[in-house]
Amino acid sequence: MIVDLRSDTLTKPSQAMRAAMAAAEVGDDVYGEDPTVRRLEGRAAELLGKPWALYVPSGTMANQIALLAHCRPGDEVIIGEGNHCAFYEGGAGAAWAGVQFAQAGHGGLFSADEMEAACRPGEHYLPRTSLVALENTHNRAGGRVFPQADVLRIAERAHRRGLRVHLDGARIWNAAVVTGQPPSALAEPVDTVSACFSKGLGAPVGSVIAGSREFVTRARRLRHMLGGGMRQAGVLCAAALFALDHNLERLAEDHRLARRLAAGLARIEGVRCDISGVETNIVNFDVPGDAARFAAQAASRGVRLHAVAKHRLRAVTHRELSERDIERAVSVLVEVGQPDPLDR
Repeated sequence: MIVDLRSDTLTKPSQAMRAAMAAAEVGDDVYGEDPTVRRLEGRAAELLGKPWALYVPSGTMANQIALLAHCRPGDEVIIGEGNHCAFYEGGAGAAWAGVQFAQAGHGGLFSADEMEAACRPGEHYLPRTSLVALENTHNRAGGRVFPQADVLRIAERAHRRGLRVHLDGARIWNAAVVTGQPPSALAEPVDTVSACFSKGLGAPVGSVIAGSREFVTRARRLRHMLGGGMRQAGVLCAAALFALDHNLERLAEDHRLARRLAAGLARIEGVRCDISGVETNIVNFDVPGDAARFAAQAASRGVRLHAVAKHRLRAVTHRELSERDIERAVSVLVEVGQPDPLDR
């Protein structure tokens, strides 16, 4: 039995979701003629509280569209530590939008004061700060929720300075479930927001990016330039619509299993896991030895993890895991965490 904790992107569409995909009414989306795509975009715009939304193949493309739309080459973007658009997108921000990143705060989060301290004044010999990019929940920080009070203050001060604010909401659905606030409220202060369907919601492909009508009109052109113009994409959007109808509320179960996993990890001698920091479905933990070696040993026993730093591993709960799977994972990781007699 394999317990795969590497990512919530590993979920596969259920039979009911596959049936919805097979039955989808489709057309050519490049011509704007796919009714299922239009229906998903309208639904997503409503959920995210923005006038318009655009379906894109990936969250990375959504973030790159935001950078291209909001910035000019040479501009600087303020981000939190480990932000996805700077850390996990293959250097695309520099390659396509020509931007550089300025880090504010620690652990993925930052305050309005820290944001303002990172801003550049815009003289001819300095980069021009043009965008603030937030991530909620924050992947590399262990699924942390960006406090909404900070989002409000950051957006207010950024707008006062003439800056735009983009929210990478790949897991905004998780943030909404754990805070009890609708996604529209979480996204209300920002200019643009992205959201993913292929993580905790279990769809096989796709994200959206939402904002004003003017922004989405430009984003549609940028999507095509980046190779994201799709034809009968309604087959994919049907899966996303099914996910929104059936898989949102159950994200709370992923959060519960993550806390259960963290509690088990915290009992392993030598392993450091901050249970109080597990807010959603991502668990970061540190081991005294090499994380890649620890992951390899766990994988040989049927538990897959993702080594994210020399001593840090990440485990992510998702809809294909059960309480029994978590118990199995903890048992294996306890075994892996035992000191090697040869190392004594």
